[in-house]
Amino acid sequence: MEIKYFDIHSHIGFDDYGGDIKDVIKRMHENGVATITIGTGLESSKEAVRIAEANENIWACIGAHPDDNSDEIFDENEYGKLVKSPKVVAIGECGLDYSRISNLESVILEEIKNKQKKEFEKQIDFALKFDKPLMLHIRDAKKVIGESAYDDAYDILYSKFKISSSTPRGNLHFFTSNIINAKRFIDLGFTVSFPGLITYVRDFDKIIKNIPLDKIHAETDAPYVAPVPHRGERNEPSYVIEMYKKIAEIRGEDFEKVRLQLLENAKTVFSITV
Repeated sequence: MEIKYFDIHSHIGFDDYGGDIKDVIKRMHENGVATITIGTGLESSKEAVRIAEANENIWACIGAHPDDNSDEIFDENEYGKLVKSPKVVAIGECGLDYSRISNLESVILEEIKNKQKKEFEKQIDFALKFDKPLMLHIRDAKKVIGESAYDDAYDILYSKFKISSSTPRGNLHFFTSNIINAKRFIDLGFTVSFPGLITYVRDFDKIIKNIPLDKIHAETDAPYVAPVPHRGERNEPSYVIEMYKKIAEIRGEDFEKVRLQLLENAKTVFSITV
């Protein structure tokens, strides 16, 4: 299959796909779509690797989500077994998520934030050890609770890479912050990816227009947040084509130029050769 489009963030190993995952993968092949399927904990990371190893043009990202599996402790030994697979191209999705904890008591809030930071640092170290890019999940609180998740994540990453000989690399997945945060993480060495949300919300047009095209990715975050014209359906990697179209439209650039650049971006950041 010739790869024409790259969905850099999906969860096709999730139970949402049930018995029709073969049909989902078939549609990917028919549309020339490749994907990275993402783990949010140890078990889903194992499933991501299994699917990637069994299918052409699917790769895996392994790691522990900061909030979805809040009780899980990142086990370097177990993840160390998974990272040996040549289909593992990134670590995550990892990071900081303050979006669901803003109403908690201050003492509990700080405990949760500190645990998230500790687990995030473990995964940064793991990525550095195995020379893999990071797939970042960063969400600010719905209410102001002091420093933002973006501020805290940036400080942690800056500190880690400052004492490392490695160059920061990776991607901010499902980017929904502002252009200031986009530019400072890009300056640090990261890219940003945009989901189906951009096909029906105009909040991020300014960011998409004003950051370099070679720092942008398209993603589905499937099975969530399907784009127009599939809004309300279960999302899948083939729908990433709609994000390619929308990014080209927002930027006012030739579709083929955008398609080729986004494809190259994915291959470059995640060291994928096909």
